[in-house]
Amino acid sequence: MSRIALVDDDRNILTSLTITLEAEGFHVDAFSDSHAALEAFRRTPPDIAILDIKMPRLDGIELLQKLRQFSAIPVIFLTSKDDEIDEILGLRMGADDYVRKPFSQRLLVERARVLLRRQKALTSDEGAAEGAQMMERGHLRMDPLRHSVTWKGEDVGLTMTEFLLLRTMAQHPGFVKTREQLMQAAYQDQVFVDDRTIDSHIKRLRKKLRHLDPDFAAIETLYGIGYRYNEA
Repeated sequence: MSRIALVDDDRNILTSLTITLEAEGFHVDAFSDSHAALEAFRRTPPDIAILDIKMPRLDGIELLQKLRQFSAIPVIFLTSKDDEIDEILGLRMGADDYVRKPFSQRLLVERARVLLRRQKALTSDEGAAEGAQMMERGHLRMDPLRHSVTWKGEDVGLTMTEFLLLRTMAQHPGFVKTREQLMQAAYQDQVFVDDRTIDSHIKRLRKKLRHLDPDFAAIETLYGIGYRYNEA
């Protein structure tokens, strides 16, 4: 049974979502206080977290920032329809997806299922072949079964989405991957995301690698087309 953490200061949303998710077979930990949620995440990390952005004291983006210091669990943000800036910032901070309020609970459940399936696929031996083999491209080394990445021997902490995007580009160095192809690799099952989501993840990915290596330039942007990984 997958464990889902809900963090929202609106108790009505917490109650209704908890009922829906439990009816779908999930174990749900619900929190109206983000500080309490953070402490619980340290003790027992959930399989996925659903965070509201607008919360008092410690908002969703701040909570995500602290969470990413010790965990790469998938995160979905709940945002209002006017929170475009927060959506972009959240994605750059390491969120995997977002759903706008007011939202369909069915849609949220399906988004959560997609992220959980991706997480399972990354750590599963099933159909191993190309997807589960160790991959080395120049200074880059990726181990899908351990969800580990190193650059020049230094560990790089990536979210599941960042890992999938990097692996998709690095599998075929020199070949251009369009945004549509990257969307398909990172967001399967026909879940809709727009170009901005992919771009935000790529920016976050570059930032992490440049933190280790200021000269990192292996991911090339081809404006209007997509991205390419160039093996050093």
